[in-house]
Amino acid sequence: MSSNHQGNSRLGALTLAALGIVFGDIGTSPLYAFKEAFTGPHALAISPENVLATLSALLWAVLVIVSIKYVWIVLKYDNDGEGGVLALTALAHRLTHDAPRRSLLVVSAGVFAAALFYGDAIITPAISVLSAVEGISVATPRFEHFIIPITIGILIGLFFIQKHGTGSVGTLFGPVTVVWFLTLGGMGIHSISQTPTVLQAISPHHALQFTLDHPGSAFILLSAVFLALTGGEALYADMGHFGRKAVRLGWYGLVFPCLMLNYFGQGALVLRDAHMAANPFFLMAPQALLIPLVVLATAATVIASQATISGAYSMTLQASRLGYLPRVRILHTSDKERGQIYVPTVNWLMLLAVIALVMAFKSSGALAAAYGIAVSGTMIITTLLTAFVTRIQARTLRRPTLIALGAFTLLELGFFASNLSKLGEGGWFPLTLGAGIFLMLTTWKEGTGLVADQRRKIDIPMDDFIHGPHPDVPTVFGTAVYLTSDPTIVPSALFHNLKHYKVMHQQTVFLHVLNDNAPYVHDDERVTVVELTPSAFRVTVRFGFREEPDIPKALALIKHPTLSLEPMSTTFFVARSTIADGPGALPAWRCALYGWMTRQAEGAATYYSLPANQVVELGTQVML
Repeated sequence: MSSNHQGNSRLGALTLAALGIVFGDIGTSPLYAFKEAFTGPHALAISPENVLATLSALLWAVLVIVSIKYVWIVLKYDNDGEGGVLALTALAHRLTHDAPRRSLLVVSAGVFAAALFYGDAIITPAISVLSAVEGISVATPRFEHFIIPITIGILIGLFFIQKHGTGSVGTLFGPVTVVWFLTLGGMGIHSISQTPTVLQAISPHHALQFTLDHPGSAFILLSAVFLALTGGEALYADMGHFGRKAVRLGWYGLVFPCLMLNYFGQGALVLRDAHMAANPFFLMAPQALLIPLVVLATAATVIASQATISGAYSMTLQASRLGYLPRVRILHTSDKERGQIYVPTVNWLMLLAVIALVMAFKSSGALAAAYGIAVSGTMIITTLLTAFVTRIQARTLRRPTLIALGAFTLLELGFFASNLSKLGEGGWFPLTLGAGIFLMLTTWKEGTGLVADQRRKIDIPMDDFIHGPHPDVPTVFGTAVYLTSDPTIVPSALFHNLKHYKVMHQQTVFLHVLNDNAPYVHDDERVTVVELTPSAFRVTVRFGFREEPDIPKALALIKHPTLSLEPMSTTFFVARSTIADGPGALPAWRCALYGWMTRQAEGAATYYSLPANQVVELGTQVML
């Protein structure tokens, strides 16, 4: 009984925490999703039939895509407990290691989805905070011209506090989000009770009939309905923090019913008064409660923005671990929670991009046109990767799952095509941004591979060095640790050391760091030692793609009879490459891009937590 009680208490705590992180994005969609169907250049005519059709399409889209696809099916596909499109890509890549072409296709799709995610992470803070602050114009029209400055001020404050971490305010996220969802549900129930006929929209008949009668309008409507699904990807991406049980309990137990009640409440309001379609969410509230509602909505959107900003940090960390970005400066903001990180470069670039978006688009309605393309593209790739993994890995219910995923793909292609209709109104932004980031990710991966190929051509194989003749070189006390990206060749730093210092150390360690496709690596599997000669060793250290590389801590795990690493007598030698344009495989402009990215990379000493007073850095030039 006691263990069951403790288990239930832990699940409850995880669910509360998940409410503050996982559901923030999808939980703020009622601020703009339903309104978008009846405003803007593609607005539907306001009529009872159109309102019921919109609500019916919205309900069943959320039910099918979020409740069934993500919460019930996709959450089962984790990579050692971690979710998200990059974790899924790593899992699919592991399953296709013996098929290079399929592996390349899978990885390219996953990396493009990751690139689109950055577009989502930039648009979410802009549209969420802007839509909440727009409530001021409903409460006090005189302050309408302050909407943009207030929004920018809130966003600047949000990004400036990132360096302090979310741990200190994280305990508030869950309770505030619970109050937010209960408020959504309460507002919806009050409005529905005045116009109960809106509940007719529960039947899918209204959406289907509207599609048959007005196929063109139904196609355009999909882009507005899709706004209610944004944030669905976060349910999967943040699974590793809380577990699938907590995510499912939070969704089915509170989030889904409260969201639907609010959407139907907005529909009931518009059925009573068509003029309320301008901003049905805030107009549902009594006048006296408008200001508190704006404050609560702003808090909810800040939480939603925090989740996507943290997601961008995690995506950057994973991309760097998997070899698609150079080493970047990662600051861990909590001594207890390894997942709480801060990436200064990403933070400030995102702030500039978000402010530029707010100033360029000026309203949540205008930003809505740009929002759907990035998310729908990521959703399609997630579905296809899930189907790919199911086909290879699944043992039970393979065929029904594949059929269901095929149906999801067709529906999501419809959403994507509908969002493409808004390409000229802002939809170009996430596609352009995604293409640019995809180019950077693939350039780094390809350039790193070419650099490795160049080194293999000019460097001496490790076997020749170990077993070949050696000149008479003096030996000095201590241990030299040479970091090498390829354990089969002699590190260039060793040659430079011999050239300049003309000595060898008593012990030489060739250290190779492997970034594993798994999120975490157990300490028992962290370090492998191979004795090459009585004084030379090859050490392989493995880190998961969600771990912070700490080489001194990993080397302390070594238990080898002849290798002794005394911290005060160990020197780390690292090489830093300078990229020069040459007759290589990369075009000159991509070579320049790769060179620029190389210069932005975090130094190996800092990245691997090497003691600064025990590091010697030697430069090498590589022609591409």
